[in-house]
This record gives sequence, C-alpha cells and structure tokens, in this order.
Amino acid sequence: MVRIAGVDVPDRKKAHVALRSIYGIGPSIATEILIKADIDPDMPPRMNELTEAQVDRIRELVDREYLAEGDLRREVQQNIRRLIDIGSYRGLRHRRSLPAHGQRTRTNARTRKGPRRTVAGRGRRTGGKK
Repeated sequence: MVRIAGVDVPDRKKAHVALRSIYGIGPSIATEILIKADIDPDMPPRMNELTEAQVDRIRELVDREYLAEGDLRREVQQNIRRLIDIGSYRGLRHRRSLPAHGQRTRTNARTRKGPRRTVAGRGRRTGGKK
C-alpha cells in the first residue's frame, strides 16, 4: 500500500481516484498532480502499477505544492477558532453547533444539530377545551 501525505492510498484504484482519499485533494487537483508527475491522466494506471519513481514524484508534488491532510485540517480549525474569538456571527453559529451559512433550522439541520431531543410541552395538545 502506497503512503502519501501520511495516508495509505488504496492500491487497486486508478491513480486519479486513489489520490482523492487524501484530505484536500479532489478530482481536478488529482488530475493536475498526475499531469505534473508525467503520468497520462486520460488512461491513468492503478496505484500498484506505478513505479517507485512515479510514486516519489507524486509524494514530492503533494508535499511541496499543495496544502493537504494535517496542515489543511489545522488551518481550517484555526480559521474557525479565529471566527469564534472575534465574536463574529459565523463564529457564534460554530460555537452553538448550528448551520453557519444561512440555512433554516426550524426543520432539517439534523446533521449539524445532532439527534432530536424531545422537549416537554411542544407539539399539538390532544385534549381539547369545550
């Protein structure tokens, strides 16, 4: 198994797909890396078919030119921490674990808010007044 940027990249997948398992590398950057490493992106080989020199070239390119994996995660967390520290609206939404980009929260937003917590006194009353 090939290790790039601290991640075990899958052997049996094509190179441009396998590179996407690294945090911060998507489809376009994966293709760009293959072009820079002199590997044909139209007919990419599988990761286990690459020579050691080609893997070293890919590893060097990812380390030198792209922000990926741990460094990128750290930078994202620092950006969120900065928003929280300066007290911006987005920082407040992050602190409260609510959507930060204007989505509704009356319904939906379950991914961000977590599982439903039942609140007493909410909902329709069953016993009616006469």
